[in-house]
Amino acid sequence: MHSSHVAVVKPGDETYATLTASFNGRWVGTPDYILLPVTEDEAVDAVQHVIDNGDRFAIHSSGACYEDLLTNQQIRAVISTSRLRSVEFDPERSAFAVGSGISTVELYEKLYEGWQVTVPAGAGPPVALAGQMTSAGYGPLARQLGQLVDYLEAVEVVVVDSDGRARKVVAGRSADDANRDLWWAHTGGGGGTFGLVTKFWLRSPNAEGDEPAAQLPAPPRELIVSEVAWSWDGLTEEQFTRLLANFSAWHAANSTPASPSVNIFSALKPRHVSAGEFLMSTELDAATPGAQRRLDEFIAAVNEGTGLTYREERTTVGWIGHVTAWRGLGGDGWEGKGRFKAKSAYQRTAFSGEQLRAIYRHLSDPDFDNPATMVEIGGYGGAVNEVEATATATPQRDSIMRLLYLTMWADEAGDAAHLAWLRRWYADVYASTGGVPDLRGTGDGAVINYIDADLADAALNTSGTAWHELYFGGAYPRLQQIKAKWDPRDAFTHALAVRQPA
Repeated sequence: MHSSHVAVVKPGDETYATLTASFNGRWVGTPDYILLPVTEDEAVDAVQHVIDNGDRFAIHSSGACYEDLLTNQQIRAVISTSRLRSVEFDPERSAFAVGSGISTVELYEKLYEGWQVTVPAGAGPPVALAGQMTSAGYGPLARQLGQLVDYLEAVEVVVVDSDGRARKVVAGRSADDANRDLWWAHTGGGGGTFGLVTKFWLRSPNAEGDEPAAQLPAPPRELIVSEVAWSWDGLTEEQFTRLLANFSAWHAANSTPASPSVNIFSALKPRHVSAGEFLMSTELDAATPGAQRRLDEFIAAVNEGTGLTYREERTTVGWIGHVTAWRGLGGDGWEGKGRFKAKSAYQRTAFSGEQLRAIYRHLSDPDFDNPATMVEIGGYGGAVNEVEATATATPQRDSIMRLLYLTMWADEAGDAAHLAWLRRWYADVYASTGGVPDLRGTGDGAVINYIDADLADAALNTSGTAWHELYFGGAYPRLQQIKAKWDPRDAFTHALAVRQPA
């Protein structure tokens, strides 16, 4: 393979099954080979190889994709960046240079152990930085620190020119960077779309000086973590909808950048009635003045007027131990259910009565029986909303919550029923806007990190709102121009990749 010795994995090799398995058990890839570069130059050679071969290929970092973008049967080659996992401080850029294949957990550990700093990324064992960064991932510190993409100082990308030549390009945030448009595209324009990312440089947008520890924010030392559980037993529609209305109203009132409550992160996770109960997980910096009282006040605000009793477990934990431990999806009963479907939405306002009734109607549906079904309603906004909508390719900068609708099941026999049920639920919640979240009313489209191929399927998305509007809003025309410039051959593509302009 040219002058390089890129590791190749083929069917029958020991690691082939791991590298072709999907995060979503509904699919398994069958590529003819997988390339595993361990350096940036090897990544160039790997891309050149698949281009010269004419192979349809996909980019793999952790494989934590919700759809079959990596595993569909047209894909004949995979380039995995999973071995690009270095973390070092680059004094020239006063930024942390990080390999694109590093897992979020490993990134947290290395930044914390080396420099006592962090970034507001998400959590989950298999998730790599590349997918999160390019698809606007977020985590519990986002309300306090902003979007993950706001910390992208520069990116190194293997691109393919119109003559089929692969080469490395570094694109930076600086206004005078000749490649700045390519940097911008990687602040939420989706993964596997413009090139193969080998490295990210991470730095706070307002950082000063050259001391490493001053270039990224310090995380909390300790967190107060609360888990509240409500029982479905005897729960009325009025109580359920009041609980969700309260949660959304609190976020509507406490999600401006200046709010003193931006360091409270909470996720309410209503599950199907067959689960018996559902949880709300909340955390905040233990060093916050009056932290215990503020947590009490938050829980009281969510429960106000419901007449409900609840069970709470509250602990104080070290931040690094907490953030690197996968805490699951909101209770027991998810084990052994490897197939799933997810849908998503941004929410800009408190829930409407229609939305609340639709959420209740489906979660209390007696004709559906799967406790591994929920909507996770995660707090958002705060520092995220301090940034101009056009500053990055993530234009959703005035939302207060992110919603993830999810159902999981065990085997293929359940596919049709579960897919149909989740699609009905989602369409019902957004019935007043054509079955998808609206763009500038109560909602702000859908979350590209929770990728949903239904939105690009004309048979399933009959709303009249295009998938790219839901994901990218007003950023899409600019992303198309950048796509045409940097990937003129459309070498990097998949079902939800930015398209060339018509």
